[in-house]
Amino acid sequence: MLRLGDIAFADAATLLASHGLELIAVDDGAPIPGSYWGEPEAGIIGATVYARADTPVHSLLHEACHLIVLPPERRALVHTDATDSVPEEDATCCLQIVLADALPGVGRDRLMADMDAWGYSFRLGSTRAWFEGDADDARAWLAARGLPSA
Repeated sequence: MLRLGDIAFADAATLLASHGLELIAVDDGAPIPGSYWGEPEAGIIGATVYARADTPVHSLLHEACHLIVLPPERRALVHTDATDSVPEEDATCCLQIVLADALPGVGRDRLMADMDAWGYSFRLGSTRAWFEGDADDARAWLAARGLPSA
């Protein structure tokens, strides 16, 4: 499982900043604010993503993408749980795969493998099968909002 400490923090912070988000480093062993799944998973509050060195990169991207897919007025209200919408969840999963290519040392292939290892479940059996064969609705949702989808 690729972790934030395995990549350059500055690369992740720059990627998130390009989408109007701030990445805050949490000290090793400290609680992660806004973590839905609990440590070491990333947390979100407003336009801020919190992560430790041991936070999985897939978690960092997933939580960041939850914020990216939201309009600013909804983003500002987020604390820990970003959505209960299936279309937004699907768009989040798709976008995190796409954005993985923008992180040196990560890329979509590694991210999808880590998503499978963590336990993401898709009806086609794997993240790759979903992304390549069943994510058209998520791509359309992202494209309609001017977000990267491929």
